[in-house]
Amino acid sequence: MTTSSQGRAHTAVRLLSFTLALALLIGATNVLAQTPAQKPSAQTPARKSAPAPEAVANAESPNVLLQLNGALQDLAAKASPAVVQILVTGFGPLRDESDKSQTAFIVRQHAVGSGVIVDPDGYIMTNAHVVEGAQRIRVALPLPMGDSAGQVPIGKRRILEARLLGQHKETDLALLKIEETGLPTLPLISQQRPHVGQLVFAIGSPEGLQNSVTMGVVSALARQPDSSKPLTYIQTDAPINPGNSGGPLVDMNGSVLGINTFILSQGGGSEGLGFAIPARVVEFVYRSLRKYGHVHRVEIGAAAQEITPDLAEGLQLAQHWGVIVSDVKPDGPAAAAGLQVNDIILTADDRRIETLPSLTAALYLHRLDEVIKLDVLRGKERKMLYVPAIERRDSMDQLMDAVNPEKSLIPRLGILAIDLTGTLRSQLSSLRIPSGVVVVGRAADLIMPDTGLQAGDVIHQLNTTPIDSVATLRDAVQTLKTGDPVVFQVEREDGLTYVASEME
Repeated sequence: MTTSSQGRAHTAVRLLSFTLALALLIGATNVLAQTPAQKPSAQTPARKSAPAPEAVANAESPNVLLQLNGALQDLAAKASPAVVQILVTGFGPLRDESDKSQTAFIVRQHAVGSGVIVDPDGYIMTNAHVVEGAQRIRVALPLPMGDSAGQVPIGKRRILEARLLGQHKETDLALLKIEETGLPTLPLISQQRPHVGQLVFAIGSPEGLQNSVTMGVVSALARQPDSSKPLTYIQTDAPINPGNSGGPLVDMNGSVLGINTFILSQGGGSEGLGFAIPARVVEFVYRSLRKYGHVHRVEIGAAAQEITPDLAEGLQLAQHWGVIVSDVKPDGPAAAAGLQVNDIILTADDRRIETLPSLTAALYLHRLDEVIKLDVLRGKERKMLYVPAIERRDSMDQLMDAVNPEKSLIPRLGILAIDLTGTLRSQLSSLRIPSGVVVVGRAADLIMPDTGLQAGDVIHQLNTTPIDSVATLRDAVQTLKTGDPVVFQVEREDGLTYVASEME
């Protein structure tokens, strides 16, 4: 997808006009603030020594423009070094509209995205869709500042191998790791929450153009483009194009307000409708992915649903909109805190709750050591409840509990795996084949080729060798030489599939 030169010209004119108007407005404001009111006196004529407002404005405006220009340059110099370009290589279908045959051609594909360094030891946050299906991920560190013409020798570009530590498709976030230390970073949490109209800057690699900076404002907060998904986004008119995905949206202090993730566009290019994942969500997902390799969610031991007019009329509720508690687990934290069925949740931690996705999104911002403050309406009476958050454990959590790093590691594959025991077999009751090993995750300390295996895969066979234990898998891998084909038969999402690569 590309943006026409005419569209880019219009965008440039719009941004220049906006900048000049902003500068003139600031200049006029400063003039009004700094010019004291003068009263006529006998010694001083009323208007003889007072300069005309137009003259003062004209004298102040160039200085204001220079100050704004310097501030923007300082921001770019501060923030850009912590924004990287992500180079992804994988395989996918060749899209050719002229080919009407039924043959599917698979070709080697390359993609470019952006990422932000959040830890000086090489931890990078980006979008999950940027690295989806990747067989190889590389990170191009920011280019050094060149001369006034922007020229940088190609040989100064540093490109490092990266490994995927984890991803969370529900929030479209992923965590990468490169072997580098002392890197510049950007803070994920700003001192102040974003406000509509606030100046913001998108940094990334639109169309592969690394270290690009664009400016705009926060257009809206808590925007929910898809009502079926719980997350809300920061909307901005800062120009965002393909390649910006995974890059930061920063404020004037260089703090990350969000991670740019998608745009709404009729033509494929920026039309002023960009969306960023809020920094508080990014920070929560980053902490979970770094510690566990997947996201640990919290729950309160209750279920809720949206109020419809029919539901409100049938239950004679006090209001015909919002979220109502439909179930409370007897032994859960919500029950202990006093939450009851038919309570209407008005706010969660002072955030207004009017839809079910807004309640779900609010839970993303909590850790296990935090208490959720709920303002509920019970009949006609409002109550304030404090509900402890507990961890919602899934099957991956239980698999992690069974991992013994010394026994589970298979170095040549760079994965951790465990035997499919009777206990696990009962939990995975839908398995087609009752024997095998379960892939728990990738080893964080190893940079190995991506075999295509995913956490939760059950390996039943390696090439023609049946796999019934980790020991069998380890022995089978040891017989392979560099360049040998590697074909796993795995069970994934209630189905059998082959995962093929070659040994490196």
